Amino acid sequence: MTDFVGNPLFASGGITIFEVMNELAQKHKAINLGQGAPDTDGPADIREAAARALMERSNQYPPLAGVPELLQAVADHNKRFYDIDVDPKKEVLVAVGATEALADVILGLVAPGDEVILIEPLYDSYLPIVKLAGGIPKLVRVTPPHWDLPKDELAAAFSDKTKLILINSPMNPCSKVFSDDELGFIAEQCIKHDVVALCDEVYEHLVFDGRTHHPLMTFPGMRDRTVRIGSAGKTFSLTGWKIGYITACERLMEPIKKAHQFLIFTVPPALQHGVAYGLNKGDDYFEGFTADMQAKRDFLMKGLKDVGFGVLDSQGTYFITCDFRPLGYDCDDVEFCQIMIKEAGVVAIPVSAFYQTEGAVNHFVRFCFCKREEMMTEAIERMKKAFAK
Repeated sequence: MTDFVGNPLFASGGITIFEVMNELAQKHKAINLGQGAPDTDGPADIREAAARALMERSNQYPPLAGVPELLQAVADHNKRFYDIDVDPKKEVLVAVGATEALADVILGLVAPGDEVILIEPLYDSYLPIVKLAGGIPKLVRVTPPHWDLPKDELAAAFSDKTKLILINSPMNPCSKVFSDDELGFIAEQCIKHDVVALCDEVYEHLVFDGRTHHPLMTFPGMRDRTVRIGSAGKTFSLTGWKIGYITACERLMEPIKKAHQFLIFTVPPALQHGVAYGLNKGDDYFEGFTADMQAKRDFLMKGLKDVGFGVLDSQGTYFITCDFRPLGYDCDDVEFCQIMIKEAGVVAIPVSAFYQTEGAVNHFVRFCFCKREEMMTEAIERMKKAFAK
C-alpha cells in the first residue's frame, strides 16, 4: 500500500487553516482569537431542553428531514423575522451543521460541468464541495478595506452554464453585510440567467449598528430560486451541537434531501428538540444576543486600535479584520501570524488563507471576538507589550 493515493481533491490539499492555527495555539500556549468558536456555552434552558429530550423522548432514528417540532420552529422563525411563509413538511431540512447543509445543497443541485459562482474571500469548505460535485468554480473577489461588490465582474461571471451562486451574508471572514443594492443586483442576475442562489446566512442574528439582515429569499422573484441555510451553533453559541437547517421550495428541496439521505440520513433527535426550544425563545433573547456580541466587538476593536492595528469595520459575524502594517511589519500575513504567536502568544487567522490566488490579499489578519472579556483583555495586553517596540 506504499503507493496508495486517495482522492486527489483531498489528498493534494492541506489541513484547514483553523486546525493549523489551533495546533500552534496549543503548542505555544497562546490565546486563540482565531477560530470562530465561543468560549462559553449557550443558554442553559436550551441545553436543559435537549437533556430532557434525551431522557424522556425517543433516541432512535428521527425522520430524515428532522423532528416535526424543529421543522415547525424553522418555518416559524422564517415567518417571524422575515415574513417568509414556509411549509415545514416540504420546505425545511435539518442537517449536521451548516457545512453538511452546504454539501447537501451543492451535491444535490450541481451536476458535473455546471458553473458555480463563489465570492472571495471564501469560507474554506465551499470550494472543495463544489469540486467534489464536479462543478466549475467561477471566482469573484471582494477586497479590503471596503469589500465592495464589483458588479461588472460579477455580471461577467454569469453564463448559460451557471447553475448556482453562493452568497455568504453576513460574510465570514470579512464581516461584510451585503447591502440591499448589492443583493438586488445579485437577484437580477439570478433571474436573468435562471440561476439558483445558495445563501449561507448562519450569522443572520449577528448584524450590528442598527442594521437588519435581509435574506435574498425575500427579494422579488427569489422565493423559489433561493436556498437559505441557518445555524443553531451560531445563533445559540452551541457550535459543538452541529445543527443546521435548510429552507427551500419543494422543487429544490427534493434533490437536496436525496443528497442528505446518503451523506448523513438524519440528525440526533435530542439536540433537535433543544434547538426547536431555542428558536421559539422570545425576542428578548435574540435582541440581547446581538447586543452582547456587539459589545464584545466594540471592546476588542478598541483594544486592537490601542495596540496599533489598522482596524476595519465589522458589520456582522464574530470577526474583525485588521491591517498589521501600521505596526511596522512588512512581511506577509502568514509570517505575521507566526510572529504574533511566538512573540505575543496570540493567535489570529491570515486573511490570505481565504483567497485562492497567492498574494491577492496578504497584509490583513482576522480576530474573533466571541470570547470572554478577560481573555480578550489578556490578549490585548500581550500584544501591546510585544509590539511596543
